[in-house]
Amino acid sequence: MEPVEYFNRLPQRASFDRCYILDPMIATGGTASAAIELVRDLQVPKIIFVTVCVSRPGLEAIQEHFGEKNVIIYAAAIDEEVNAAGAVVPGLGDVSSRLYSTVE
Repeated sequence: MEPVEYFNRLPQRASFDRCYILDPMIATGGTASAAIELVRDLQVPKIIFVTVCVSRPGLEAIQEHFGEKNVIIYAAAIDEEVNAAGAVVPGLGDVSSRLYSTVE
């Protein structure tokens, strides 16, 4: 349940003052925090994270890590828990499996 960076095409320097990060679901907050950190390293002054569903523990982890450091999170739903496998409960299921039809 640790984020792994396997693809990054961000510029060396930011020529913009606002960045939107889109992810359909935030479970533990680890991947979201890593993505936010990558953008913060570019010294982007305002980061807006947009998600469909976030778990309360994931949201709290991001807030604890970044506080009020110009990170805004918009979520359509907040689910209360994450299970032992790191999935949001009840959540939406495995989003990538749904998008790429990897599970029948």
